[in-house]
Amino acid sequence: MPTLSAKFPNVAVYDHPLIQHKLSILRDKRTGHEQFRQLLNQIAGLMAYEVSRNLPVRAIDVETPVARTRGIALAAPTTIVPILRAGLAMMDGLLALFPEAHVGHVGIYRDESTAKPVTYYAKFPPNMAQGSVILVDPMLATGGSAVHAIELLKNAGCRDIQFVALVAAPEGIVALHRVHGEVPIHVASIDERLNERFYIVPGLGDAGDRIFGTQ
Repeated sequence: MPTLSAKFPNVAVYDHPLIQHKLSILRDKRTGHEQFRQLLNQIAGLMAYEVSRNLPVRAIDVETPVARTRGIALAAPTTIVPILRAGLAMMDGLLALFPEAHVGHVGIYRDESTAKPVTYYAKFPPNMAQGSVILVDPMLATGGSAVHAIELLKNAGCRDIQFVALVAAPEGIVALHRVHGEVPIHVASIDERLNERFYIVPGLGDAGDRIFGTQ
């Protein structure tokens, strides 16, 4: 079970030893992009078990080789939405747990003149609003991309939304709570702060560059 943050409401911190072990390797600047991708997916998969704990279910009848019994099935479609590009690296870990999930994508960049987020790509399943949505991005830094992505999901009719990241800055959590306080946040670590370049400290560096080997 994750630990609920004493400082930030609605934030669950996944302090499991195996997750923290893998996160420490992720942080190491010597970790190459291939291992970085593998570790991201592994941590996402470990977190997915608890993230999916409260998905709605319905009762079903099951015929076993021995007898008829009652079981449960997910009551509504689940959609995973990565924020491009770094969020893509968490997809396989989540889909390994429930491969029946649908997948949407959202791409956001920051306008340098206004500092406001701009959507450059958004593609969602048509039935997304009927079920739960898990929005994923390895980093919650300023919170701008996450806030904007959740606005897009709400505009599409979604009401059951969760946000999953690996590391978060307190500034990003505050920004997200200010606009979407009802959205649960799942992280492996709440880090110290943002630096003057808006990087999380100690953080992971630029997750996208480290995932795709473009640094």
